[in-house]
Amino acid sequence: MAPLQVLSVFVASFIFMQTLGNSQTCPDCFTRSRAAHYPNSEEKGTETGSCGFGTFGATINGGDVSAASELYRNGLGCGACYQVRCTDGNYCSDKGVTIVVTDQGAGDRTDFILSQRAFARMAQTTDAAASILPLGVVDIEYRRVSCTYPDKNITIKIEESSDNPHYLAFVIWYQQGKKDITAVQLCETQNFVCKLLDRTRGAVWTTTSPPRGPLQIRMLLSVDDEDETWVVPVNNIPENWKAGDTYDSGIQEDA
Repeated sequence: MAPLQVLSVFVASFIFMQTLGNSQTCPDCFTRSRAAHYPNSEEKGTETGSCGFGTFGATINGGDVSAASELYRNGLGCGACYQVRCTDGNYCSDKGVTIVVTDQGAGDRTDFILSQRAFARMAQTTDAAASILPLGVVDIEYRRVSCTYPDKNITIKIEESSDNPHYLAFVIWYQQGKKDITAVQLCETQNFVCKLLDRTRGAVWTTTSPPRGPLQIRMLLSVDDEDETWVVPVNNIPENWKAGDTYDSGIQEDA
């Protein structure tokens, strides 16, 4: 092979490796994809989303919510926040919209199915929103961003299906930052015995025969299975917990 050909191959390989390395080490970079919106839906999200958030999942973040396909990650992606912006400069704003994943779903090569409210908020103006909504599906760019809930602590919502003291199911609300909840422990507060809970669906954690007395729920937060941190609430779940009630943990994780 001639020297110039060798040099050309080397340069091309170097550029390729640099591009590959940048794509793998740039968590703040945008990824290109497509997004749709819920057909025939109300302006905000659905109360029956796969994450198990219920009414909270339709109204959180002002209704700027979304179903996700691969980013759902078997429920691990529930509650994650993403900046999503469409790419048509005639209609779309540079800022786009920040959404919260509350459901699972896929459309025509889409990563997100947004609420109609969130879909419209990608536009520059109200008139521009009226133009992109009928399209149904648009090209987008997205990246993960920190969730922000001012004046809110991580909150435990006891599922209506719970039956004290035989069965406990709950979801976790208002987790800030960009970390995932990868594991949850339920601990007795008297003898400090803890056990790992099961993620049964979406963001719902369950256990049979929960311990008696006040309960402490510990959460393992991590980024890409690294930088793991156990978060210990200030407030415990009271002994007489009730199905449907919410309990403020007294803490917030901003990382």
